[in-house]
Amino acid sequence: MAKANLAADFFKHQAQTTPHPLAMVVSHAEGSYIFDEDGNAHLDFVAGVSACSLGHKHPSVINAVKEQLDKYLHVMVYGEYVQENAVQLSKLLASHLPKPLETTYLVNSGTEAIDGAIKLARRVTGRSGIIYADKAYHGNTYGALSVMGNKERKQPFAPLLPDCHAITFNSEEDLDKINSNTAAVILETIQGAAGFIEPEPGYLQRVKQRCETEGALLILDEIQPGFGRTGKLFGFEHYQVIPDILVMGKGMGGGLPIGAFTASYAHMSLLKDNPKLGHITTFGGNPVIAAAALATLKEITQCDLMREALRKEQLFRVLLIHPLIKEIRGKGLMLAIMVENASIANEIILGCKEAGLILFWLLFESCAIRITPPLTISEEEIRKGCAIIAAVMDKVSEKT
Repeated sequence: MAKANLAADFFKHQAQTTPHPLAMVVSHAEGSYIFDEDGNAHLDFVAGVSACSLGHKHPSVINAVKEQLDKYLHVMVYGEYVQENAVQLSKLLASHLPKPLETTYLVNSGTEAIDGAIKLARRVTGRSGIIYADKAYHGNTYGALSVMGNKERKQPFAPLLPDCHAITFNSEEDLDKINSNTAAVILETIQGAAGFIEPEPGYLQRVKQRCETEGALLILDEIQPGFGRTGKLFGFEHYQVIPDILVMGKGMGGGLPIGAFTASYAHMSLLKDNPKLGHITTFGGNPVIAAAALATLKEITQCDLMREALRKEQLFRVLLIHPLIKEIRGKGLMLAIMVENASIANEIILGCKEAGLILFWLLFESCAIRITPPLTISEEEIRKGCAIIAAVMDKVSEKT
């Protein structure tokens, strides 16, 4: 199909999320590059919004998918048949997680995992109250939307889940709002849409202590920080805290759609009875996607990618020094360049697009520029991309 016709059909027949999508016509992708229909290479500093942990077309992922394709695709709804990839993925996750996180429910996306985690917390505690953070983003299904910390985005879809209450991230005073009605506190380990905001020292530990005192559960959302992006397999490992329920997605599948939530065996067992089918999905644990996720997890945990993520972070921080940059937030390869205003951020992102470098926005923080490249990105590619950013910033500076 001709490029012009394909783009026109994209706008007419595929539902849009914004008035002005980037609308690149993609030909193929490999490693750290996405190629458009004209053959132009675009260095990818976004990785599908943190989803392509191993870059594009990683051999381990591709080979695992092809091997499974020759066996079978979907055969039965989740939880009825024993399928090797799903079992091995869940077992390998357990081997890399602290106790009591040992049992994983595989679903289709991070937002579905959030909904499952909320259901599990209410089932475990018999309570209804859910506490979330201001400026939080956990997804867009109704459960996840109910714990989104942005009233403007929530209001058009009200009423949402009842008994959900906001606190301020990093505010110890607000921890008094966790009480005997609270089923769970749900927090992003590192706030994503808000601007890659890290928890202050001891904050997550104090949240967990308050939860334990009040009989509530702590749910940590690792959909963005998870799978090696921060230099640890999961971000919470930096902050000396263990959640009661761990939520994951994005980078888990090596570019394929998957999510999961993990808890203790005792807690997760409550979803299988009283009522039966307490949580159910048709395609969760799909064998092809589980094969990709298993290959991704093996690669991340068996290679040096996590330690390299911290070294690459330092390289970014050394190279990205410019008068337009106010600060760089985040950890590992989950970084956000902060500039003075949204107009400057837009100019830089769009200018880099024209120069062959893919950057992106953050959902709530308009002054931020996302840098979340594949964990496999090379030092040479980092230097190349940062040189493009510096050159574009120089042009923007000349105009201001």
